[in-house]
Amino acid sequence: MPIKVQNDLPAKHILESENIFVMDEQRAQSQEIRPLKICILNLMPLKEDTELDILRVLSNFPIQTEITLMKVATHESTHTAASHLNKFYVTLSQIENERFDGLIITGAPVEKMPFEEVEYWDELKKIMEWSKTHVFSTFHICWGAQAGLYYHYGIEKVMLPKKLSGIYRHKVLHRKKMIMRGMDDYFYVPVSRYTGIDEEAVRSNPELYVVAESEKPEDGGTYMVLACSSRQIFITGHSEYDKYDLDKEYKRDLKKGLNPDIPVNYYQDDDPSKEPILSWRSTSNCTYTNWLNFVYQETPYDLNELKPVEYDSYVEGDHLQERDTTLTFRKNI
Repeated sequence: MPIKVQNDLPAKHILESENIFVMDEQRAQSQEIRPLKICILNLMPLKEDTELDILRVLSNFPIQTEITLMKVATHESTHTAASHLNKFYVTLSQIENERFDGLIITGAPVEKMPFEEVEYWDELKKIMEWSKTHVFSTFHICWGAQAGLYYHYGIEKVMLPKKLSGIYRHKVLHRKKMIMRGMDDYFYVPVSRYTGIDEEAVRSNPELYVVAESEKPEDGGTYMVLACSSRQIFITGHSEYDKYDLDKEYKRDLKKGLNPDIPVNYYQDDDPSKEPILSWRSTSNCTYTNWLNFVYQETPYDLNELKPVEYDSYVEGDHLQERDTTLTFRKNI
């Protein structure tokens, strides 16, 4: 929760410069509280496993959060019972007139395919366009991040020499960004993918900036990308993963005869017969709590007053006493 202080307290400005959540008296008095509305577009085959992973990290936030699970209508899932999907999931047509504080778009095991060849690509484009007018902030994960960068900014994905799998060390580049609050200078995150993104295209786009990347370029490169307003967030890894998710993937690939490499920095002594080492849970909790806190602070109480992303005049960082002069801030007007 943010810290409530008097408007003229000297410590307030110091805390703000250190990127600590601070709420002044006027903001606190005018603020009304309602549950956050978060929609999860689950594109993973094992939907119940993904639900658990994401709900686990969302549950650390102290404000009541209302979850809506969404699926695509143009693809029939064969790994999750139809009864589960029919009972707990909705499609865009059922909620297209609703508005949400946040949307999470998960990864999907289709990264080797061109985007246009994915069965539900046209529907996903419609959902991403809908999110610009009906969602305050969208959190894209792994392939979902690649799809979002491609749709919104035309940034292509690239094939990697081999699958990147393991727990990789990343570094914070811009500590003052809301998503980085409370993060260590270096942190570990699970990565599992065959593709990367066009790094040069991301860094040359004035509407995007990279706030975290792998310590070594060969370990995945860009990890976290923000649009200038922070209403679009792109994460190329899987901080939401459970302790055993990479273990399941590795053993699945072994059974398929894919001869996978042992996930890096994952098993004790790099021995798959031993227990995995959980080294990213605090980072994951911090990332998702930061995102929810940002959404909680900035979304209008009445979601009908939500401004479209392309007309949003809010630039994350405007409230700071000192801006990070290494970044270019633009207002999407």
